[in-house]
Amino acid sequence: MKLSRFLIVPFAVFAMVGAHAADKLRIGVMAGAYGDSIAVAAKEAKKQGIDVDVVEFTDWTTPNIAVDAGDLDINYFQHQPFLDNAIQKNGFKLASAGTGILANVGLYSLKHKSVTDVPQRGTVGIANDPVNQGRGLLLLQKVGLIKLKSGVGFLGSLNDIVDNPKKLRFVEVEGPQLVRITGDVDIAQGYPHFIVSAKAFDPSSGLAYSGIEDSRFAIQFVVKANRTQDPVVQKFIRIYQNSDAVKTAVLHAFNDDKRLYTLAWVK
Repeated sequence: MKLSRFLIVPFAVFAMVGAHAADKLRIGVMAGAYGDSIAVAAKEAKKQGIDVDVVEFTDWTTPNIAVDAGDLDINYFQHQPFLDNAIQKNGFKLASAGTGILANVGLYSLKHKSVTDVPQRGTVGIANDPVNQGRGLLLLQKVGLIKLKSGVGFLGSLNDIVDNPKKLRFVEVEGPQLVRITGDVDIAQGYPHFIVSAKAFDPSSGLAYSGIEDSRFAIQFVVKANRTQDPVVQKFIRIYQNSDAVKTAVLHAFNDDKRLYTLAWVK
């Protein structure tokens, strides 16, 4: 497998290996809050005897393929429902080894100042994967723009819309790309940490937010299913969760706005 096509860092190509050195980890991330915070934790891990290579991806598919194949030890970009769907769809032998950030999801517009300003036959940018699309649709329902079939929850899709009074039209793209199309649509589902990373617009300017109470959407440290208790993996997760420097990096990556995230491991 050649990962270089998918990576931001062109030289970050890893060979398949069967054994994992006790003092090395390779972690796949997305740019922004997840990548920034892992990079900070990697510096602290170095002091405690773990060399960490941080590899940035631009899509939500390849990181799971890479961990399943053994090219990465951990990926850190997805919540549990997304992982469950990926496992069901692709047969990955993956599992969560620990919990990270719980990020808010918002609705953003660069054309309108309120949800009620969205016009008839307006355009909506929304995630194209089953779970995150469902989250976006629930948020659109929450603000009154659409109505979904009863009981579909976060597994709802465009096919589950039963009432669309403004006859809104939907543009489906992969989640990390939503920030790039926000200016081209009337309203878009958005992820504050991607907005901060892209420096596109104010991530605190959401017209509505989903809320940060549902811990099932916290980002997970995902590994091969037989490595959830790997001592090096668990040591790194403890470093991440207990680092004040990591907490500062997360706050900065979320625009210094605590409404946009929570540290899901903190009880």
